[in-house]
Amino acid sequence: MSRLLEGRGELGSLMRMATLIERAQRHLREHLPEEMREHLFVGGYHQGRLALITDRAVWLTRLRYEQPRLLQLLHQLPGFESVTGFTLKVRPVRPARPPLRQVRHLPERAADEISSCAEDVDDPGLKRALERLAAHAERKP
Repeated sequence: MSRLLEGRGELGSLMRMATLIERAQRHLREHLPEEMREHLFVGGYHQGRLALITDRAVWLTRLRYEQPRLLQLLHQLPGFESVTGFTLKVRPVRPARPPLRQVRHLPERAADEISSCAEDVDDPGLKRALERLAAHAERKP
């Protein structure tokens, strides 16, 4: 596995590029104002230009003013001497969040009614479904 990732093939060069991009992002974030750090993402490198992505236009405007300073900072890192400039982009970056779970409450009286309905049902699938539904009731200890 290490030969694949560190080798001379496509996967090795891809891994080296990903490592460089991550290092550039970390270095640039360290030198940005605190409120701006979490809004900067390095997206890639193409034809001498490093893509900087931000999640809102207000941060893009601030990045435009910071470009000369950021380029100087980047040139301090080994491997980034050939970067000639930046391509700035705005893209909403949304971390993956699990959907909010809706919790519904079933009163004990409603559960009793559903249970009594389940007793009178002949269909076994419907009967099990009603019994499962009634089991969600808020029972008093």
